[in-house]
Amino acid sequence: MNDIIGWIGSLLFAVCALPQVIHTFKTRRTDDLNEVFLWLWFGGEVLTFSYIIIDDISNKNYHIPLYFNYLFNIILLFYLIFAKYTYNTKPTSLSFLLQKIKRK
Repeated sequence: MNDIIGWIGSLLFAVCALPQVIHTFKTRRTDDLNEVFLWLWFGGEVLTFSYIIIDDISNKNYHIPLYFNYLFNIILLFYLIFAKYTYNTKPTSLSFLLQKIKRK
């Protein structure tokens, strides 16, 4: 029963980004997507996924539903970050910062 709950929860979390990915793919618009939010989300996904893998290997207890959740989210986030820098019509925070650094 616990595995079923884990799989259902992981599937629900894994598909949370799917509506945004579909919307972004259809509209090719990302001006309203917050760049800092995307990078913080991505960092949190990668670090937490790393923690789970390292902990699972050391304890020899593997949480496959969590692997699915984090891998799927990382893939979706790759697309959203790519889209942010490809489709955005306004300068992003990162591009603005890079321009300031180049001027100095």
